[in-house]
Amino acid sequence: MLMEGKAGLVTGAASGIGRATAIRFGREGAAVVVADLEASRAAGLEVVAEIEAAGGTAAFVACDVTNAEEVEALVARTVELHGKLDFAHNNVGGGPFATIHETTVEQFDSTIALSLRGTFIGMKHEIAAMLGTGGGAIVNTASTAGLRAVAGFGAYAAAKHGVVGLTRNAAVEYANDGIRVNAVCPGATMTPLMAEQYPPEQQRVILAPQAMSRFGRPEEIAATVVWLCSDEASFTTGVALPVDGGSDAWLSAHPHQAG
Repeated sequence: MLMEGKAGLVTGAASGIGRATAIRFGREGAAVVVADLEASRAAGLEVVAEIEAAGGTAAFVACDVTNAEEVEALVARTVELHGKLDFAHNNVGGGPFATIHETTVEQFDSTIALSLRGTFIGMKHEIAAMLGTGGGAIVNTASTAGLRAVAGFGAYAAAKHGVVGLTRNAAVEYANDGIRVNAVCPGATMTPLMAEQYPPEQQRVILAPQAMSRFGRPEEIAATVVWLCSDEASFTTGVALPVDGGSDAWLSAHPHQAG
């Protein structure tokens, strides 16, 4: 019960890492606002039902993280329901598998809007709410692509490097306001998006630079996110934490294969 008595929100919570994280927060005693697109309402309500079936408290709120008004309303609704915002997991992202010269301007713009601008908008309103309710913890989903080059994912890497930069800057700006801000940097993780968007040959490329020769599970990323939001991590802020099956370690042993 790491999060007993706490309340917060998870974006992108209808599937993948967001779903696993929302469920883990509920299992650890938190009241969770499950946020995702209106088109994902049915899946989001399934997450709410699973949390409630285990004795937890949850609600679904439709939100497009690229829409500033909807994000502001999401944060306000969380505070309205629970009187505070103790934690937030900004879990959004995605981008094309393409070299930089093959990436269209539209693809680049949409990747930045979702992965970087969406995270900024979330942090902006979450921090404002936390300043008024005694502080809290924010975890942003970055990526190992936010720490190094990943060939074929230039737009995504640019966005996730930006997420890491925002995370570190916010951690410094609000360190003495009771607000901790960290990022989790997953390695190759088998989410529905991974299974649907990338064919087996691309999955093998993604998995190759990793010490553990298997994909991570969303639940393994969720465990780290919840810990970073808990009081157990009270002296941890400004960290971009790899949860990557030894990917960084593997690359340090094979520097000629980086990128």
